[in-house]
Amino acid sequence: MLDLSTIDPARPVLIHGPTASGKSALALRIAKAQGGVIVNADALQVYRGWPLLSAQPGAAERARARHALYGHLPHDATYSAGDWLRDVAPLLDGPDRPIIVGGTGLYFMALTEGLAEIPPTPPEVRQVGDALPLDALVAALDDATRAGLDLRNRARVQRAWEVQQATGQSIRAWQAATPPPLLSVGQATPLVLAPQTDWLNARIEARFDRMLATGALDEARAMQAHWDPALQSARTIGAAELIAHLQGEITLQEAQARAVIASRRYAKRQRTWARSRLGHWRWVPQPGPE
Repeated sequence: MLDLSTIDPARPVLIHGPTASGKSALALRIAKAQGGVIVNADALQVYRGWPLLSAQPGAAERARARHALYGHLPHDATYSAGDWLRDVAPLLDGPDRPIIVGGTGLYFMALTEGLAEIPPTPPEVRQVGDALPLDALVAALDDATRAGLDLRNRARVQRAWEVQQATGQSIRAWQAATPPPLLSVGQATPLVLAPQTDWLNARIEARFDRMLATGALDEARAMQAHWDPALQSARTIGAAELIAHLQGEITLQEAQARAVIASRRYAKRQRTWARSRLGHWRWVPQPGPE
């Protein structure tokens, strides 16, 4: 268990880690021991509609400490890292020390390294991009942009293509003009939860069991009439699987198995990303020593 005496109560805290690794629990421990506001840095926990499946803090947790930027958007809203930065900025200067917690790496990069102020993509440009195959998107990019991208990641490739089409400049040119960060890593206590794989996989499965036991299927049933797989909120792991079950396409057991597998794969991607980008942060083993 992390020794909280090693956490400077005067500094903001940043907590990144894979799904189900105990980030929210650690944030709550720090807030109860030292004070502070727990600030969401998860791109799916910003939405209403899927509070259980997105693992938002419940009423009991919110009663123990102040929380911000959880469930503050309707399920059909669009939301970017730039939107999150604008929402988080006042909290950095507020009366309570921020404890920023989540698994969305782009949010932490935007906060601590700055974010290029790229204009929004027009819907008609995105519509064209959605219809193009991945290899066509890749072929349309300049060499420098291609060299810095995971060319198998369609979302990243299409984003670069959209920026180039909409602005006439490459995403690399925009990134070169990035403004200073709102909060540098040196001004904060940056933590990465580093769970053992077997321990985390067991927690992922147990957590989805709890979600089902506490009403996740009812949550999906309430959202079924609003279901649109194109929405950002629809990326919540378990949402598509439970909707498919409610539509008679798969059994509940199959939906559960698919959601657990998707969560484990997502956690693996988060761990890989953290190793490549957050090596200079303080790594906290999970589970910690007794």
